[in-house]
Amino acid sequence: MALILIVEDAQVTRRMIGKILLAEGHTLLEASNGREGLEIALERHPDCILLDLLMPELEGQEVLKELQARNVGIPAIVLSADIQETTRQQCLNLGAIAFLNKPPKAGEINSAIQKALNFRQENAL
Repeated sequence: MALILIVEDAQVTRRMIGKILLAEGHTLLEASNGREGLEIALERHPDCILLDLLMPELEGQEVLKELQARNVGIPAIVLSADIQETTRQQCLNLGAIAFLNKPPKAGEINSAIQKALNFRQENAL
């Protein structure tokens, strides 16, 4: 199916999300902090990024800013425990395709992934 990068500092959350994505047939890349995630994204060009906000070394919004500044067209889905509308809107303004609250349900993740993959396909034309 798709190559998906999970950028999340909590190993248990990465495992939970990875299990959902593997069940759908996706191939996974993983990063435990924002800087590592950005490097993997620039090197491997995944089809989609699942991105936590609060992480060591480089926070999720900084990753979004870097991707936007470099004009990297990889759709990102933000995962956060932050329920503030202002945070959600900031992420969407920085190019995130979706914002999911933690812990995300399997259906929410799969729906957001499909949206991201459709977005990527439409913008590749």
